[in-house]
Amino acid sequence: MRVRDLREDSDLTQQAIADYLHIRQNTYSQYENGRRQIPLNMLILLARYYNVSTDYILELTDIKAPYPRGRRGVG
Repeated sequence: MRVRDLREDSDLTQQAIADYLHIRQNTYSQYENGRRQIPLNMLILLARYYNVSTDYILELTDIKAPYPRGRRGVG
């Protein structure tokens, strides 16, 4: 997954991202290495932090831009 590339491109340490996510550095390292799946809530936090779509992190698209946020309950 692209979480390592996003982190390194931002010149951040694993510890810095782990602190942001309120998890241990070892847990975050396992996300980067593919030994543990990123929980949905963490995936959303990472996408918001890096301002990318979850699909980009999951390598379903090469387009970094996040999707526009829609309004709920309209109509």
